[in-house]
Amino acid sequence: MTKKQSKILVGLMTALFAGSLMATEVQPVGKDLTQSPENVTPAFHKAPRQSELSALNYVNQPPMVPHSVANYQVTKNVNQCLNCHSPENSRLSGATRISPTHFMDRDGNIGSDTSPRRYFCLQCHVSQSNVEPIVPNDFKPMKGYGN
Repeated sequence: MTKKQSKILVGLMTALFAGSLMATEVQPVGKDLTQSPENVTPAFHKAPRQSELSALNYVNQPPMVPHSVANYQVTKNVNQCLNCHSPENSRLSGATRISPTHFMDRDGNIGSDTSPRRYFCLQCHVSQSNVEPIVPNDFKPMKGYGN
């Protein structure tokens, strides 16, 4: 077998292995997957149009997003959340201004731009949805928080 043939064989075996991994179905704990996928994955179309900010459940909880974020682009080059929530734009849009902590680097230095570790909003802030939980949850808010 030539070197070229062995490279092709290794490539084919890798593709077959990757394909078999992709075909494996992952089952969430406590949920029957005989339901259709629409019932398993939270749907963006079920997000409230606009709502009041939800009560917090614990100290320093990132506020939940009170509107849909479907099709929002948040990449290393573009963050559509800042179109309304940046300090400059929030004055015009009436949206909540991002916290000053979002300009702080890991050493506590405050810069003029959003810190890279706080730039990807949806890592911490989640959109509200009117759906049933995928996994059972018995979380209770801290005393004095929540509803």
